Amino acid sequence: MANIKSQIKRNKQNEVAHARNKAIKSELKTRVKNAVTEASSGAESAEATLRTALSKLDKAATKGIIHKNQAARRKSRLVAQIAKLTAK
Repeated sequence: MANIKSQIKRNKQNEVAHARNKAIKSELKTRVKNAVTEASSGAESAEATLRTALSKLDKAATKGIIHKNQAARRKSRLVAQIAKLTAK
C-alpha cells in the first residue's frame, strides 16, 4: 500500500477508471453479440442493433477505452460477418 498521499489518490482514480472501462468493454461485447444474433435470426431490428453496436465501438475509441484501429478492425469484421449471415 502506498504511503504517499498523491499515490493513494492515484490508486483510487485508477480503480474508478478500471471499473468504468471494464463496464464499457463488457457492453461492447454484449452489443456485438446482440447484433450477430439478430442478424442470424433475420429480425427486423437487426439493422438498428448493428448501428448501435457500431456507434458504441466508435464512442469507446473516442473515449480512449479501445484503440481507434481496434475499433475500426472490430467494426469491419462485424459488418462482414453480418453481411455473410444475411446473404444466406
